[in-house]
Amino acid sequence: MKRLEINCINKDERLSKTERITHVGGLDTYGDRWEKTVAEAIDEIEKGTSGFYVEVDREEVDVVVAKSSQGNKYLRTEADDYEPNNLLSLIECN
Repeated sequence: MKRLEINCINKDERLSKTERITHVGGLDTYGDRWEKTVAEAIDEIEKGTSGFYVEVDREEVDVVVAKSSQGNKYLRTEADDYEPNNLLSLIECN
C-alpha cells in the first residue's frame, strides 16, 4: 500500500461554517503533484490500495474514513491532541 501525505485541500464553499472538503492533494515520493476527489481517496482507503496522512509537528497523523450521522462518508484525521481540524486547516490546492 502506498502512503501519501495530504498537504492541501479544496472546499466547496471556502467561507462556509459547514465547510466540506471536495479534493485532497500533495506531492508523491518523486515530487510530482497529485490531487484526488474525496470519493477517490475514500475508495482507495477502503480498498487498501492507498493510505493518507497529514504531518503535524513532524508527526504523521493518519487520515481515516468516517461516517456522518446521516450516513455520508468523509475524511478525517485520527483523534489527536491538535487543534484546529488538521484537514480543514490545510492550504488550498492550486
